[in-house]
Amino acid sequence: MEQEIKETIVKKIDKKDINELYRDGDIKEAAIIIKNGGLVAFPTETVYGLGANALMPEAAKKIYAAKGRPSDNPLIVHISKTEDVKDIANDIPELFYTLANKFWPGPMTVVLKKKSIIPDATSGGLDTVAIRLPESDIARALIEVSGVPIAAPSANTSGRPSPTKASHVFEDMNSKIEMIIDGGEVGIGVESTIVDLTEQTPTLLRPGAITLEMLREVCGNVNIDPAIEHLLSTGAAPKAPGMKYKHYAPMADMKIIRGKEREVSNYLKSQIIESELDMAILTVDEHKSDFLSFIKENKKDNVKLLSLGSSKDMSSIAHNLFDVLRKCDELGVKNIISESFDESGIGRAVMNRLKKAAGFNIIDL
Repeated sequence: MEQEIKETIVKKIDKKDINELYRDGDIKEAAIIIKNGGLVAFPTETVYGLGANALMPEAAKKIYAAKGRPSDNPLIVHISKTEDVKDIANDIPELFYTLANKFWPGPMTVVLKKKSIIPDATSGGLDTVAIRLPESDIARALIEVSGVPIAAPSANTSGRPSPTKASHVFEDMNSKIEMIIDGGEVGIGVESTIVDLTEQTPTLLRPGAITLEMLREVCGNVNIDPAIEHLLSTGAAPKAPGMKYKHYAPMADMKIIRGKEREVSNYLKSQIIESELDMAILTVDEHKSDFLSFIKENKKDNVKLLSLGSSKDMSSIAHNLFDVLRKCDELGVKNIISESFDESGIGRAVMNRLKKAAGFNIIDL
């Protein structure tokens, strides 16, 4: 019988001290948990990951249980150096090495044909494996000291906004996993770009900080999987995480408003006036003072205004997105209305996450 976890251990690690901790201390303790089939949450440059030994089917099953995640949703396998790909993947195209040379370590996941060493429990029953070499020093140290590739989806309850702070992980995973490595707030804030390299033409399966434009500069033609724009049908097999099920969702009902700036502003103001339930408006720094004045003038104390960042810096919006969605849960709002964003560069990743969080509930003005 498995030992019950009463409370998850949290170990705070400053990445500046990583060399001292590399072989001993907290990294080694976490690595032993991983190697023995336990679960450790750790920071990457994108979001916090929930790590397990990728070569142990039982460990992968523990991830699904902790997250409440459907077992046909494949897990990303994290490695500590590019050469490790040869141990877990077959039929590696030359394009992979071109992309790895350009974007690894970093927020890019590649899908390749898997070797039999990767169990079906890790790959979601597929004959492919999703692989990433993270930029985070803490993540790479943990993988290297563990001595095994680490399967790691985002360290949140399935369907909830992904965790960008250790406190988010603790909120969702306390008493479900053995340890959380607290490496502070992550940098990017949205999950890695996923690109499928199993066909002649690469296909973007999930947008991220390595943008479609950046991929096309290297690859030439890159297809876009339709699941980026809508959820897969019930019977379809997802090739990568986040393609089939509602993801990143706050507890409140959510919708996105698209249109010209003035029309969107007028619509949001009409919703503020009409709202009787607690509601959150997700906006940007540039529009914040106008909406705050309007809320104050109309004495709408039930409406909370949350800025995602500056419209002049889409990276700031990506960084803040999941934290703001979790704040909506903390505020206990019943409805959320978000502005929309231009879908170029990292804006494609921001809108992908917003659409999935809203269940593709979009109003075009």
